[in-house]
Amino acid sequence: MRIDYPPAIQRLVAQLKSLPGLGPRSAERLMLWLLQMREDRITSLSNTLMEAKERIIPCSDCGFFIENDSACLLCHDPRRQQRLLCVVEQAADVLRLERSGAFQGLYHVLGGRLSPLDNVTPEDLRMESLVNRVRDLHTEEVIIALGSDVEGEATASYIADLLRPAGIAITRLAQGMPAGGGLDHVDELTLYQALHGRRKMGWEAKS
Repeated sequence: MRIDYPPAIQRLVAQLKSLPGLGPRSAERLMLWLLQMREDRITSLSNTLMEAKERIIPCSDCGFFIENDSACLLCHDPRRQQRLLCVVEQAADVLRLERSGAFQGLYHVLGGRLSPLDNVTPEDLRMESLVNRVRDLHTEEVIIALGSDVEGEATASYIADLLRPAGIAITRLAQGMPAGGGLDHVDELTLYQALHGRRKMGWEAKS
């Protein structure tokens, strides 16, 4: 008869495996580490996770993380360039760009990217609010900072078509971005070079 972990442990491993970046072996190692923690540490970890879940919300303007009783430091910083807008896929991408030190404008988090295979359509992303912000902020340039894989390119092209009637500059990260890669695999120096080497998209690139 084959011996396996008790059902409660199997359920824990299954939950851990569902987390991004954790395969079966990593999930099993993490499970063993968690079970060997003191009870007070497990309680503290659980309470901190629940507190973050209850308090952290996306900013209604840019989509970055804020606490539910606080104003967004990015959107309300008067030192930032109010007419320069950088579009990213996820909130974590904002910090990657901020740490590069190359960008001083505002951000717009889409909350994902177009993916027909996963049934992710423009209605599932923050496209309408992007159009509204470009109008309300009198944006002069939109930088599309998405990965260069198929879904990222399709999303960038959709945004360029969507914003073309606004008659503004639409640029795309260029130098340093590896083909088929996303921002989570790019170091800060590469991001700095990519921002400063951005290129125009669509009809502007041909003019």
